Amino acid sequence: MSKELPEWEKAREEFVIQWGSLGTQWGINRTMAQIHALLMTAPEPMCTDEVMERLEISRGNAHTNLKDLVSWNLVRIITKKGDRKEYFEAEKDVWKIFITISKERKRREIEPAIHLLRDCAARTKDETVGPGKEFHQQMKDLDEFLSFGVKVADTVISMKHASALQWAMRLLG
Repeated sequence: MSKELPEWEKAREEFVIQWGSLGTQWGINRTMAQIHALLMTAPEPMCTDEVMERLEISRGNAHTNLKDLVSWNLVRIITKKGDRKEYFEAEKDVWKIFITISKERKRREIEPAIHLLRDCAARTKDETVGPGKEFHQQMKDLDEFLSFGVKVADTVISMKHASALQWAMRLLG
């Protein structure tokens, strides 16, 4: 006979499943997003075995995704005195999560894209007519747009949470 879960645990399970689905929309795998959701909502740090059991995933899958979450700075490794296991704890502050993900995506995705755009523009700077000139201008326009987005994002993530909300409200108001 299975024990009936409290309502908050049922809601948590649904959240973990949906967070996994959302993760695929953001470019990360479902399991990584589910592990993040599980740890973010865990009352205490969890070990690999607990993560495996809760999500019904293999040790290799759990280990790889936990390592990736640690490399993204979304999860910390916790050690407990007298226990050889590693435990994992997610950042719970939503603003800090946003800042961390923004910085990591900038480093991993946006900066390489800007580098590529600038390289393509530099290689085609002498194009003066036709498709070559249009390509060069498109690379410059994309670089300008992405660079502006980076400046806006850098400004927002450098703000305190309340200041950013006030700024956004003025902007949207």
